Amino acid sequence: MNDPFLEKHIHDIPDFPKPGIVFKDISPLLASTEARIKMTESLVQKFKKDNINVVVGIESRGFLFGMLMANALNAKFVMVRKPGKLPGELIDQEYELEYGTDTIEIQQNAIQSNDNVLIHDDVLATGGTAAAAHSLISKLGAEIAGYSFMIELDFLKGREKLPASKTHSVLHF
Repeated sequence: MNDPFLEKHIHDIPDFPKPGIVFKDISPLLASTEARIKMTESLVQKFKKDNINVVVGIESRGFLFGMLMANALNAKFVMVRKPGKLPGELIDQEYELEYGTDTIEIQQNAIQSNDNVLIHDDVLATGGTAAAAHSLISKLGAEIAGYSFMIELDFLKGREKLPASKTHSVLHF
């Protein structure tokens, strides 16, 4: 069951970015100190005993709470980004979209084989991006403790695409 306080800070924007899509706008949540604190606590609560030492945030809205979660878990923060945005030696992972493919990248030295990683993104929709992040981190040999999302769009069944790990979403729509 959704927390009514947090839910009221998520606004539906119809027909954005294109007709037929109802965009979940987190801007009101970001504008509220109380809501940000409560969301951060809700995101990390299921993982506090998992000895997380790396939080991976997926571009770009996954960076917002990923950093706050890393602070709350006393962990380092690592970015997973779209191509051309990170310097240095990179590894990449292509993944399927509804119409075509996309790619994400991570710095090769950002995660070590003994790291225990929590993958975070703002929304779990079809699961493709989170599954691709899992593949990237697995290539680096790290342990994946789980996934954390602010919002899960249950009707898209993205959870089914994620390799077996603990998956926690704060709000469900």
